[in-house]
Amino acid sequence: MVDCRFDKRKGVEYNFVVAGQSGARMRGAKDTMKEKRFVGFYNKSVILTYLSLASAFACMFMALQQEFRAAVFFLLLSGFCDMFDGAVARKLVRTDMEKGFGIQIDSLCDLVSFGVAPAIITVSLYNGSRLQILGYVAGFLLTLGGVIRLAYFNVTEQNRQSQTNERRKAYQGLPITNSALAVPFAYVIGKLLPEQVTPFFFSGFMVFVAFLFVFNFPVPKLHGKANIPIIIGAFLLLLGVLFL
Repeated sequence: MVDCRFDKRKGVEYNFVVAGQSGARMRGAKDTMKEKRFVGFYNKSVILTYLSLASAFACMFMALQQEFRAAVFFLLLSGFCDMFDGAVARKLVRTDMEKGFGIQIDSLCDLVSFGVAPAIITVSLYNGSRLQILGYVAGFLLTLGGVIRLAYFNVTEQNRQSQTNERRKAYQGLPITNSALAVPFAYVIGKLLPEQVTPFFFSGFMVFVAFLFVFNFPVPKLHGKANIPIIIGAFLLLLGVLFL
């Protein structure tokens, strides 16, 4: 209920006007949501995010088929799409709700693409062997580290965006998207190691990556041309995956 009594000394009339405008805005927002045929926000900012998710799904399918070269290729492709989705989003004029949706949908897709998909590769590599327990443990820890990291990032990022529009200069801990490079790296190195050593190296390296997800240390956020060495490194890893 709104107190409509007129008292200039207490400013009741002013408070009534503000409350009325706020209520109108809230009703307008609810009416807009009711008019939407589908829930969610659909614009250019999420296209690359969804392409990254599609690549991750292909990655998991290939891993379950024991096609690990193809699986790693699609994981790298997923990481490539993710690298540029933020730049596309920043060029668009978005409401606060659209920005919030973007943060959530990006994190959820990242969890699948760079938490679950690498875990599926890790488990599938040694599935059926006597060392498969290593893959199960490493895969679980990789996913768990990703869940914790992304939940923490969502909270801190929403708080940061409510205070400033500046680009983030650094991350706390290793971003989960680095799985797109860590898995191909471990796969290539594993191919160069003795066969009996590879399972221990690959699983151990994934556990190490999971630890870096939650360990609090600064990781610079790269922009523009600073990403060129990363792209070159990813291309070299792809060559190693395809030809080793």
